[in-house]
Amino acid sequence: MKFDVIIVGAGLVGASFARAARGLSAALVAAAPRGAATVRATSGFDVRVYALSPGNAKFLRRLKVWQGIAPERLTPVQAMRVFGDDGRSLLEFDAYRCGVDALAWIVEDGLLQDALWRSLQTRDGLELIAPADCEQLEVAAERATVRLGDGRNLQAKLVVGADGAQSFVREGAGLGAAERAYGQTAVVANFACERPHANVAHQWFQGGPVLALLPLPGSHVSMVWSVADAEAARLLVLDAEALCREVEHASRGVLGQLTLVTAPRGFALRRLAAGRLVAPRVALIGDAAHVVHPLAGQGANLGFQDARVLAEVLEAREPVRDPGDFGLLRRYARARAEAVFTMDATVNGLFRLFAVEGRAVSLLRNAGLNLTDRLPVLKNILMRQAMG
Repeated sequence: MKFDVIIVGAGLVGASFARAARGLSAALVAAAPRGAATVRATSGFDVRVYALSPGNAKFLRRLKVWQGIAPERLTPVQAMRVFGDDGRSLLEFDAYRCGVDALAWIVEDGLLQDALWRSLQTRDGLELIAPADCEQLEVAAERATVRLGDGRNLQAKLVVGADGAQSFVREGAGLGAAERAYGQTAVVANFACERPHANVAHQWFQGGPVLALLPLPGSHVSMVWSVADAEAARLLVLDAEALCREVEHASRGVLGQLTLVTAPRGFALRRLAAGRLVAPRVALIGDAAHVVHPLAGQGANLGFQDARVLAEVLEAREPVRDPGDFGLLRRYARARAEAVFTMDATVNGLFRLFAVEGRAVSLLRNAGLNLTDRLPVLKNILMRQAMG
């Protein structure tokens, strides 16, 4: 079974790259088959949501994916308010002042997955191989081979690893990764709120923990509360009423009384950075390449950016180069290096800064937050980085 490209991993990032890699025959290898589109009640929401940048919304629109999501389930973020841990410092962003329609779009995981998979049905030259377990990766001068658990061999000029933090492709290519646990768990849940959210996203730094409330359709919000593992274990076993009261208190009652509509779940948080994004006939995208703390909501955005940049590099290649040409793949790596490093360093730096105890450090970081709010040039730089 021979292809131009083999994509291992069929999550959001792998599926979007499969859709974007135009003109290439492709095998999309998934651990499990994807079922039909999930039917949801209009009052129900996925517990997992993404804050997608305008740049990535444009990318998905170009792939005819965005159009497959019901407009009433896409929530624009018109403003964002970030609070320090002293109860007074505040950093605000506004879409109107930035000259854009929205700072981000809140999209539910399942709806986005469904739209992506429907779009793949019209993608010529794509073969879905699922369920499949990858057993071995072999790289030769002219091609790479992925051996599956059932004995089949897939061959291609390029293998793309979109298979998450525990990447088979990354390990098989010997790329390695630096990984460290944050000692935190992201507790996620959805609530109905008494007061309208007005399409404003809120975030509170709490001296280590970070609480975010993101707007959903109607008077609903999605919570991401990154707390120490032990605290997460406590929150996850609270009854609905007790959890609502704790979130109301932590959010300073900004949205009034809350009512739980989706049971909470917890996701362990880790930081990961691959040693390199590419090797001969191999490229990494998404969580296989990097995992960042969710405090800036940029994990999915970085992955989609990887997919679109790699697809653009392959589409613009010279006729003499095949998709797995190492010089070509290095163009992709160079194109992504600065953006990935900057976002990872910024997010990790913020996490560490607000986790440090002490009055002097607290005064410094909260003063920095207020100073940033008063410097339009710096705010614009931050927004351009996040909106790509």
